[in-house]
Amino acid sequence: MAFSKKIRPTNYEFLHGISDGNTLILSRAITIIESSLPDDRVLATSLLDQVLPLTGKSIRIGVTGIPGVGKSTFIEVLGNQLTQLGKKVAVLSVDPTSSLSRGSILGDKTRMSELAHNPDAYIRPSPARDSLGGVAPKTREAILLCEAAGFDIIIVETVGVGQSETIVRDMTDFFLLLMIPGAGDDLQGMKRGIMEMADAIVINKADGNNLQAAKISQNAYSSALHLFPPKASGWIVPVQTCSAIDGTGVAEAWNTIEQYNGKMTANGFLFENRNQQRIKWLHELIKEKLTSDFFSNSLKQDQIKSLTEQVAQEKISVRKALELAFN
Repeated sequence: MAFSKKIRPTNYEFLHGISDGNTLILSRAITIIESSLPDDRVLATSLLDQVLPLTGKSIRIGVTGIPGVGKSTFIEVLGNQLTQLGKKVAVLSVDPTSSLSRGSILGDKTRMSELAHNPDAYIRPSPARDSLGGVAPKTREAILLCEAAGFDIIIVETVGVGQSETIVRDMTDFFLLLMIPGAGDDLQGMKRGIMEMADAIVINKADGNNLQAAKISQNAYSSALHLFPPKASGWIVPVQTCSAIDGTGVAEAWNTIEQYNGKMTANGFLFENRNQQRIKWLHELIKEKLTSDFFSNSLKQDQIKSLTEQVAQEKISVRKALELAFN
């Protein structure tokens, strides 16, 4: 089914284009769900409801790590290996947004040029905007649309700005933390939050002169993980090494993901985890809606303006202003 790039598809055309695996329509649908226009929000809600029966069959993988760790290179090699196994791979990459210009480079298709031309792969870069945690505001919805389009593996690549990038754990099945060898004092640099959430730690760039440093880092992380409490899923987090440049260790990382998926499916943890993720997502959206409605209320706007001035002039405390705002 052919679609004009200028004429907006109907709801029916969106649904059938996505279910047929039309990546042009998929991209336009993701643009719709990312839009803040009222008409687009109505269409997005309807579309997401209709594709829901087609979702839930993929393996969702979150990949995070500091800038320069080689996330894009790793994902490209992994993606190409997976397509050779007959898998369809979608990559949802998140690029940082400038706080000044509000612009975003969206350069992941350039960094993953080979994968971008792979007929069995799809790359969708999105700006982070004001969303925290290294993901875009509508990444969860984009995952569902990609699943409805028939992609077997959904990889979410975070911005890569530090230890706060744990929100991706609440929308994926497997959370992979990429590290680099010899990056200062490894143990001193560890933070419990992101380390405890990781389902696997993979030390990239384990090649050439870095190989020995990678092995030292691997031993250090393995030892440190024994200090953390066991995971509720019963999974023991492995620490592996790889080189995305020469491809070694990437297949082993995928084997770990497959083992995890098989075990979590068998013990029911995967099903329960996704249920909890949906509940948490609903609660987050309710909070966003309540906040939006509160600040858009014209009566509240006047009251908040008055309270803000009083707080700024130290006429009342912040806590008192909060009480008055809800009276």
